[in-house]
Amino acid sequence: MSRSTRRRPAPAHPATEEIDLYDVLHALSDPTRMTIVRVLRTEPERACGTFPVDVAPSTLSHHFKVLRESGVISQREEANRRFSALRTVDLERRFPGLLDTVLAALARNEPGGEPVGEESGHEPEPEREPDHEPGSDKARRG
Repeated sequence: MSRSTRRRPAPAHPATEEIDLYDVLHALSDPTRMTIVRVLRTEPERACGTFPVDVAPSTLSHHFKVLRESGVISQREEANRRFSALRTVDLERRFPGLLDTVLAALARNEPGGEPVGEESGHEPEPEREPDHEPGSDKARRG
């Protein structure tokens, strides 16, 4: 069989119940992979070579592999292109609210990031009562 007619094996994806929290958090810990996730959050599917990232093709392939093997994205092949999609339903079923929380935290920490709270659809964190100093009245009563 010639090289041009050989097909790549279909990409492997973990089943929903096999998606591991540590693998997902690792996958979401890289800025390039987060760019891919943010783009896929707004678009249902996208061809792999069309993401707005500034990395070599081999590095981009590695990032897709990490995202796919962790269960964050799914990929399918069509002709000579590979398309990626976010596994939103599977992630929400396995770890409710995780993806929204990570994306909201990222937006809060980026200059000019998207709004959080009512404007973004995300509820802000409730304010906590401050911890009391060891010499305070509350600490002495406890």
